[in-house]
Amino acid sequence: MVRDRSVYKPRRSLVTSDTPRKSGALTRSQRRYGWLFCAGAVIIIGAFVFYPALSALYTSFTDATGFNIPQWVGLKNYQDLFTNPDVLRALLNTAIYTVIYVPILIAVSLGVAVLLNREDLPLRGFFRSAIFLPFVLSMAVASMAWKFILDPNLGFLPFWLSKIGIHMGDVLGSSIWALPTVTLVGVWKNFGYFMVIFLAGLQGVSHELYEAAELDGAGPWRKFTSVTLPGLRSTTTYIVIMSLIQAFQAFDQIYVMTSGGPDHMTETMVYRIYTEGFRNFHVGAASALSYVLLLITFAAGLIQLWLNNKHEKEDM
Repeated sequence: MVRDRSVYKPRRSLVTSDTPRKSGALTRSQRRYGWLFCAGAVIIIGAFVFYPALSALYTSFTDATGFNIPQWVGLKNYQDLFTNPDVLRALLNTAIYTVIYVPILIAVSLGVAVLLNREDLPLRGFFRSAIFLPFVLSMAVASMAWKFILDPNLGFLPFWLSKIGIHMGDVLGSSIWALPTVTLVGVWKNFGYFMVIFLAGLQGVSHELYEAAELDGAGPWRKFTSVTLPGLRSTTTYIVIMSLIQAFQAFDQIYVMTSGGPDHMTETMVYRIYTEGFRNFHVGAASALSYVLLLITFAAGLIQLWLNNKHEKEDM
C-alpha cells in the first residue's frame, strides 16, 4: 500500500528561533542581559581607570602644567627625566628601598608564619590577630605614630635606649638612617598581611611529605628547605610580585615622616611624581615619570613570573 504523500504533514520542529543551537550557547536576549549587567562595572572602570590612564599617557607627551593649554612636545619629557638629577636620585632611592624592603618582608612574614603554624603553640589565634592588626591601620596613621615614637626629644624609644647607653639621635634627619627607617616602618605595617598569605600556603603542603622526610632522617632545617619552601613556590611568587609593587609605590610614610628629606635622601619615584605634579606643576613630566614607573613594575613582575615558570619546568 502506497502512502498518500499529498496529505502528509511533517511534525513541527521542537527547535525554535529562540532555542540555542548548541549546548552552552546563549540566545540573543541572554547576551543582551549579560552586557546590561556588566554595563555598570564597564562604565565605572572605563571612567576611573582607562580614561585617566590614556589621558595621562597623552599628557606625558605635552608641556601641561594644569594651568596652560597643553602643547605637544613629543619625547622631551621622557628625555629630560634621565638628565634630571632629582629623578635619578629618586630612582636610586626606590631601588635601595626595594632591596631592603622585599627580602626583609618575605623573611619576617615567612618566619612568623612557620612559627604560628605550629599546632603546639599556645594562643596562636591571638598572636595571628595581633600581628595582622597593623595592616588594618592606615599607613598615614601608622607613620604619624612612628614619627612620634622616634622623635629624639619626645619619643619613648630613644629615651629608653639612652638608659642602656644606646643613643639613636635623630634617625629621620640622618641622611644614612632615614631611608632604612621609613623602609622598616613599611615592613612593620605590611608583614602581617603576607604572614596570613604564607599561613594559607602552608595549609596546602602535605603532611605526608614531612613524615617521609622525617623517616629519611631530615632535620627541621632540611624539612624547611626541601619540603616547605618548594611547597610555597607559587605563594612566594605572588608575595614577591605584590611586595615589589608596594616598594615601587612607597609614598605615605615618606610624606608623613620625612617629606622626602633630608636632602632628597628618602625621595622615591612616587614622591617625585607628587613633587613634579603638585609642587612644581610639571604635570607632563609627572605623567611621563608615572609611565616609566609602570614599565619598571611591569618588567619586574614579568621577570619574576618567568623565573618561577623556569623553576617549575626544571622540577617536572
